[in-house]
Amino acid sequence: MKRGFVKSSPRFFRLITRSLLLFAACLLVLARFVPAPLQLAANPALTPNPVKSAWFLLWIQELVSYSRLAIYPVMLLGLLFLLLPWLPGSSHLPRARWFAPEQRWVNLLAVCVFCAIVALTIVALFFRGKNWSLALPL
Repeated sequence: MKRGFVKSSPRFFRLITRSLLLFAACLLVLARFVPAPLQLAANPALTPNPVKSAWFLLWIQELVSYSRLAIYPVMLLGLLFLLLPWLPGSSHLPRARWFAPEQRWVNLLAVCVFCAIVALTIVALFFRGKNWSLALPL
């Protein structure tokens, strides 16, 4: 094996290509027949209460509802994840593995951030009522 190259099989890439094409075709069919869950056009005279972001941004809206400065740790965490391969102490792994023991702290950080994002999204989606106050979803 040459240095810097990974052994692979052409059959594997054919399988990935076919899977991608099948997924794209299914997505196009679904997009044609399932309507997008869009709300009505914006009307300044009828503002909904509470006004919520798109579902994938709700966790940030929930976070900044506690403090407007809470966005800065999110930005720093994003920068940390971006620079992770080049940080000192990053070990080079010979092959990819899920939850490699050599990367225990990185794995733990990623899982904790994921759980926090999911929890904040659930709170913002189901437990926020009028004027963004906490409310039961009943």
